[in-house]
Amino acid sequence: MKYSVSERYNTVILTFKGNAMGGPSATTFHDEIKRLIDEKKTNVVADLSKVSFMNSSGLGILISALTSLRNAGGDLKICGASDRIESLLIVTKLITVFDHHKTVDAAVEAFDS
Repeated sequence: MKYSVSERYNTVILTFKGNAMGGPSATTFHDEIKRLIDEKKTNVVADLSKVSFMNSSGLGILISALTSLRNAGGDLKICGASDRIESLLIVTKLITVFDHHKTVDAAVEAFDS
């Protein structure tokens, strides 16, 4: 699971690439979320537009990040989910848990509303 980190308007953007399937990179990602919380950067957008595949472990990573950020007073919004990933969110009923948007801009703007 590869991702890059950027910031826009006091919001951290995590852009994922490739497959989101957990594994050793899950620990690295969890450490990244912890670092962001320590830095009081708790408004985070997960851009899934470049994710080609996600399994239950990948979903678990996002749920863990969502829980950690909400416990710290922030939130994790997702955007750019492909039809396949959106179907996975619907089947697992996680579509009702995550605040999801079509674009990064829409997700970032949602923090202001």
